[in-house]
Amino acid sequence: MERTISFKERRYIEELRILTKSTAIDCIIDDRFDRVIYIIQPGDMGIAIGKHGDNIRKMQKVLGKRIEMVEYTEDPTEFIRNIFKPAEVTAVHLSENEHNGIGITVRSKSDVGIAIGKGGCTIEKARIITRRFLGPDYGEISVEEEHAA
Repeated sequence: MERTISFKERRYIEELRILTKSTAIDCIIDDRFDRVIYIIQPGDMGIAIGKHGDNIRKMQKVLGKRIEMVEYTEDPTEFIRNIFKPAEVTAVHLSENEHNGIGITVRSKSDVGIAIGKGGCTIEKARIITRRFLGPDYGEISVEEEHAA
């Protein structure tokens, strides 16, 4: 799927490359939650974060926005797991019917809160990224707790 990156997003990607020496595949500016979401090339996540999160703090100071990073992977289910980290996602269900949706199963009740995020910020991040990378049809995302059998 083809994605377009605006001039401002390209500038933010270049800023990340200069400050952290890591490569971002994409950058999403989310004005609703006043943040910048970077999609990081596989294997560069440690470099992008830096020791004790130093690079993220540096980027936040330079850009004046909250910085979030997600490691990219070709496998859609693993990519969705990465979006919801640090919540422990046990299962990802990609719907293939006319109502393309994504179902997430997490380990515990506390992980449900982490997966949704404060004010719905994490679920909104997942919605934005899945629409951008998997297609505009993926809009609905549901989170549920794993039930012991």
